[in-house]
Amino acid sequence: MTKKWWIVGVVVVVLVALGLYFGPKIYASFQEDAAPAASVDTSGAQAATTEDLNGTWTVTPGDASNTTAAGYTVDEVLNGSDVTVVGSTPEVSGSVTIADSSLTTGEVVVQTNSITTDSDRRDNQFRGNIFDTATYPTATFTIDSPIDLAGLPKDGTTETVTAEGTLTLKDQTRPISVEMQVLQSGDTLIASGAIPTTWADYGIEPPSLGFVTVEDSGTVDFLINLSRQ
Repeated sequence: MTKKWWIVGVVVVVLVALGLYFGPKIYASFQEDAAPAASVDTSGAQAATTEDLNGTWTVTPGDASNTTAAGYTVDEVLNGSDVTVVGSTPEVSGSVTIADSSLTTGEVVVQTNSITTDSDRRDNQFRGNIFDTATYPTATFTIDSPIDLAGLPKDGTTETVTAEGTLTLKDQTRPISVEMQVLQSGDTLIASGAIPTTWADYGIEPPSLGFVTVEDSGTVDFLINLSRQ
């Protein structure tokens, strides 16, 4: 009987060891890189229907080709394997002002509690320990310097411009510079960009949970549609 229980004990230890070794590998095998953050899609673009861009433009939902959304992209290291995570939300609002063919002011506001990825557990961590969305329900991006749009193409192609602005996450504000793709399609302006971000600059501590470690930097992403009021 003693020998039998000794054998059973050895089997249990071996199974536990195998689980500890292969468990993360099995978990990793089911992880796939998320779809990349959205960028301006010109496949259905139309020629511009107006030469004069001056006025106030507000954020609108967009369409299937270019849906307004904002969020983040970050890499996880999962037992030595890299996994790209993209979180996004369509709950984006804001407006910009264009005068003399320059975008002079603007603000985009994102509802952080609605940002989702492909994992409920990850999203719950983000809303709780990582970002505390109950306390910090919004993130904002504000334009600080004029952006010249005089050369914006009217033929349904994009122009790349540099936006100097301010990013606020968890009430921490930092100056940023981001390259944006801008498209005028019909009577709509569409812009997208990815802001390189070091999370600690905003008081955000990337989690390290056992065999999952989140990189200390990533991007804050946006694609917005704008219609003139």
